[in-house]
Order: sequence, then structure tokens, then C-alpha cells
Amino acid sequence: MSDDVVLYEVRDPGIALITLNRPQRLNAWTRELGDRYFSRLQQATADPDVRVVVVTGAGKGFCAGADMSELEGLGRAASGDDGEGGGVGEAVGVHRQYETVLVPKPVIAAINGAAAGMGLAQALMCDIRFAAAGAKLTTSFGQRGLIAEGGLSWLLPRLVGTAHALDLLFSGRIVLAEEAARIGLVNAVVDPERLLDHTLDYAATLARTVSPTSMAVIKRQVYADWNKDLATAHDDAVVLMVDSLRRPDFREGVASYLEKRPPNFAPVDPQA
Repeated sequence: MSDDVVLYEVRDPGIALITLNRPQRLNAWTRELGDRYFSRLQQATADPDVRVVVVTGAGKGFCAGADMSELEGLGRAASGDDGEGGGVGEAVGVHRQYETVLVPKPVIAAINGAAAGMGLAQALMCDIRFAAAGAKLTTSFGQRGLIAEGGLSWLLPRLVGTAHALDLLFSGRIVLAEEAARIGLVNAVVDPERLLDHTLDYAATLARTVSPTSMAVIKRQVYADWNKDLATAHDDAVVLMVDSLRRPDFREGVASYLEKRPPNFAPVDPQA
């Protein structure tokens, strides 16, 4: 196993597999791991051969949250902070959590084991989540005297509703993957032995059959429209639909359907 804290490989048919790689610490989050992780996301974003990104953890855990050795120093960092939180956020890389949402490609989490605190926040920033049966998820912030970080106060209510979100944040209780699926925290529960294959198969279907530009625009629509009223979202969609009708992907999508063949879509259009 490489000593790189975040592994990266591209698999056919255009899947970037990003693996958090501190298995001896259940992939606990450090500044080094965070910087490397977001660098890997940028690498996948820039690569035209990558159409879908899959994120998982090495060993038995997805990410056990902030490494306790680094948490011990956060109080000292906070005492010298400028009041805006920048120093503390940069100390562990939490100021970049939202960057996952900005990746113009589907980002899918394969939650192979424990996801806690910052680890859970990063999994939830992914667009789709598959979890191994029995995987344990927890926010854990309150028990450490902390607050809902990493954008979870914005994201959790939208995923599971306000009551479930407050339950998870207040109690910090451990939620097994099966309950997580029932309340909408993850999309599906998969046998641990099949989790990565299942996730890669799903990603491969997207890579082979869906326009990368369409996925980029749809992803941007979904996140942007959370803060719009229905009429505005509808009107904006009309403009985006006209744009999509003018693209080569539309002609290719129709032609491939009529000719009963796989589509041959171009890489994501950065101007879309």
C-alpha cells in the first residue's frame, strides 16, 4: 500500500477512484489528508477522461473524523484566531468542505465503515452515497463541545428534514447504515464485500450512458435551486433547456437511441 494519504487512480470507463489512506487511524482527517483530498478532486475535475468520481476509505473505516492529535491543538489555534474562523478552519482543512459540491461531475461516496464528524460531513457533501451494511455514522460534534461544522447545518435538514437533522446533531448518536437509508442519509445499503463493486458499477453506468455536460448542469441546478422559489427555478430551467437543445450532446443522445447503440458523448463542457 502506498504511503500517500489519499490514493488516486482512473478506471475504465472514466471513473476516478479516490481512497482516503490512513487505515491505521480509520482514515482520520488531518490537514495533510485534507489538502491532498481536495487536490485529488481538482485533479479529477481537470481530467477530461474522468466522468464520475468515487470516494472511499482504505481498510475498515471511511473516515473517523478529525484526528484527535490535531484536535488537541485547535483550542490553542482558536485563541489566536482573527474571529472569522479562518485560522482554525485552515488548521484542519474544514474551510474547503464545500468544494466537493463545486466539482462539475458526480461524486459518489462508498462508505465502507465508520464515518464520524468531519468524515461524515465529507461523505454527505458527495452527491450520492452507498453504505456498507452495519457501517456506523455519527455527527459527534456536541460531545466534543463543538457545533455543526462543514456546512452540515445547511445540508442535513435538506437531506433528512429538520427533526432528523437536529436529532443527529444534538444527540450525536450512532446511526447504522440501515437507519441512515430509511431517513435518506444514504441512498442504499450494500453488503460490505460488494460495496465498492456496486458503487463502481453505478458510476460506470453514468460514465457510459449519460452526457457529462448534462450531469454538470443538472448538479449545478439542484444545488442552486435549493435557494430559489419554484417559479424562478422553472424559468431558469427553460433557459438551460434551450441551451441543451443546441448542444451536440442532444443530437448524439437522440441518434444513439434511434440507432440502438451506446452514446458517444464529449467530455464535460467547461462553458456549460
